[in-house]
Amino acid sequence: MALGVSGCASIIPKTPDAIYDLSAPLTVNTRSATRLQILVPEPGALKSLDTDRIAARPSDIEYAYLGGAVWSDRLPRLLQARLMETLQNTGRVKAVGIPGQGLLIDYQIVIDVRSFEISNGEAVVSFSVKLMNDRNGQVRATNIVNTRAPVSGSSNNDYVAALDAAMDEAFGEITRWVLSRI
Repeated sequence: MALGVSGCASIIPKTPDAIYDLSAPLTVNTRSATRLQILVPEPGALKSLDTDRIAARPSDIEYAYLGGAVWSDRLPRLLQARLMETLQNTGRVKAVGIPGQGLLIDYQIVIDVRSFEISNGEAVVSFSVKLMNDRNGQVRATNIVNTRAPVSGSSNNDYVAALDAAMDEAFGEITRWVLSRI
């Protein structure tokens, strides 16, 4: 892992070798259901994660990016789309949308990306989550979600698969948490 991540800081070609996507969990076990409508705004993230480059942390104070690999969009937009899909996939929400879709919103799920990277042989994902009543602006609840998934090899495919698994676990936890509070 150390050799693989240390090579990440090398010059990234103008055209990446591979463009990666994340997949929303198809099922999240939840008994809760709601007739409310939920908005998923674009998550906030520091500039180091607000990019289409795939982050790795060779040390606690250093960021690097996987060489020759990028996300299919900027990470916050990609996470926004996949969280919306996760909530939709439950079949337990009346409607879920993103800004500009014209829904009459009851609640927003406001997320800040704390980490979404490869570090020490595992994918590390951390989100700060606020459930906000859209009608009065009050935060109903807050949560910190931290997940990790081991990396099974040293290729970009292995790194992305681990990040996808950690995101799936985090989004399942967020979905259950949100539905239990509205």
